[in-house]
Amino acid sequence: MASIHLSADLNMHYEIDDFTDPWRPAETVMLLHGNCESGASWFGWVPHLAREFRVLRPDMRGYGRSTPVARDFAWTIDVVIDDFIRLLDALHIDRVHLVGAKIAGFIARRFAARFPERITTLTVIGTPPPVYDVAARVESLCAEIERDGIEGWARRSMAGRLGSGFPAAGVEWWIQLMAKTPVSSQICFVRNIPKADITADLLKIQCPTLVITTEGSALGSVEATRAWQQTIPHSRLLVLPGNSYHVAASDADRCAEETLEFIRHAS
Repeated sequence: MASIHLSADLNMHYEIDDFTDPWRPAETVMLLHGNCESGASWFGWVPHLAREFRVLRPDMRGYGRSTPVARDFAWTIDVVIDDFIRLLDALHIDRVHLVGAKIAGFIARRFAARFPERITTLTVIGTPPPVYDVAARVESLCAEIERDGIEGWARRSMAGRLGSGFPAAGVEWWIQLMAKTPVSSQICFVRNIPKADITADLLKIQCPTLVITTEGSALGSVEATRAWQQTIPHSRLLVLPGNSYHVAASDADRCAEETLEFIRHAS
């Protein structure tokens, strides 16, 4: 485990998993976690990827072991992306295969559009549409979190994330992972990050792109997902069975293997 001082207000925690042959150069896969999570959420992916690639798992600003965020922090999607660029620069990593789950897939699409020279391939899993309008429920969501805490909110809403087939013990593990999030970070996040409209960014994505969703995702129908996916050049859609929208967690082995094959053939 490691932490790096990236700016006056940010120490970013990250993990690097590297089981590649030490005598050959290895490309990097960067895994971006979703809301109220951390790099620890990718535990099911690491065994699939780390023998062939160096795997970089940062904790986003505000989450995991990175610096928490105050309620009034001027947080934007570009601040998040710039944090990750500073991390790559500090680690002397020029290009990555970028993978994002849930809201991180939203962030990753803009990341790839802004910095095409840094992204070799893009994979987004169980991610919102390019206009993610949550304005109508921001105040009620913030009030619920202030009243019940992150754990109470996560417990109420977890079934929709992980789907009907996920084991109860696994659901509890994810609730407890999310419950570690500082309330201030989450309040600031939901008030600011989903406001972005990345529609115009999709046409700017130059790298091969894989979009993964499920048949019954609460983030959008297969048809709605296909509509925005098809605006990304050099992209394809993979639809898995089930009703989870956090499919990177509910179907970690399948998603990791599909991503690995995609990277192998697209690179």
